[in-house]
Amino acid sequence: MKKVFIGFLCTAGLLLAQGFTLKSSDISGQLSNKQVFNGSGCTGENISPKLSWENAPTGTQSFAVMVYDPDAPTGSGWWHWVVFDIPKDKTSLQEGFGNSFSKMAIQSMTDFGKTGFGGACPPVGDKPHRYIFTVFALDIPSLGLDENAKAALVGFYLNAHTLAKASLMAYYGRE
Repeated sequence: MKKVFIGFLCTAGLLLAQGFTLKSSDISGQLSNKQVFNGSGCTGENISPKLSWENAPTGTQSFAVMVYDPDAPTGSGWWHWVVFDIPKDKTSLQEGFGNSFSKMAIQSMTDFGKTGFGGACPPVGDKPHRYIFTVFALDIPSLGLDENAKAALVGFYLNAHTLAKASLMAYYGRE
């Protein structure tokens, strides 16, 4: 009976998170010049896209958003945006949120060595890179970290407290 009950709880938890989705009216398969970095040879606007999510699982106490490029030629990918301690009643980040200072959430260190959004800027001639935008529904209201936290540390805490996550992916390449 105990095994059946535990199995039921695990299945129920998965069912609750099935509708958790991430959307963006600013991203449609390819990143635009708005989401491209301005520097390192790239001449984009470096503006974070609007993101919205819905159907977070019961028990969600906060959210986090991370943007990752697994194709960066570093051996470990590239973190473009790290945002956490987003209040549980927020279901979106407006366009440009990653370019502003807001007390609503914490934006910590990216692989650019600074906080906030850092747009796409793959090497010239590389195949188009994948940019994975992920929202995490968390079981705690705060990670207890600050803006100096590196992406790997934030990821460690996220993985320990994630109830559900939803992602969308876009591509960008330079010739």
